[in-house]
Amino acid sequence: DTDRALVLLEEYCKKLKKPEEQQLKKAIRKVMGIFKSNLFQALLGSFTKKATRHGTIPYSSLPAAVTYDVPGCPKD
Repeated sequence: DTDRALVLLEEYCKKLKKPEEQQLKKAIRKVMGIFKSNLFQALLGSFTKKATRHGTIPYSSLPAAVTYDVPGCPKD
């Protein structure tokens, strides 16, 4: 869920203190901004409604932003 992803990303960002990690931190903050945007939330809601109607959410049809791994972030 988006809220959990935001919490994990925020926790990870707090650990990025070295100068060479600042570019990654900036990129993660950009992703966090996208997750918080009204457009992303609307698209996610639309996707969820569509998937619920069909009964499943196949992995291959997940939005690209959901399927990418963020280096160093724990996976559930």
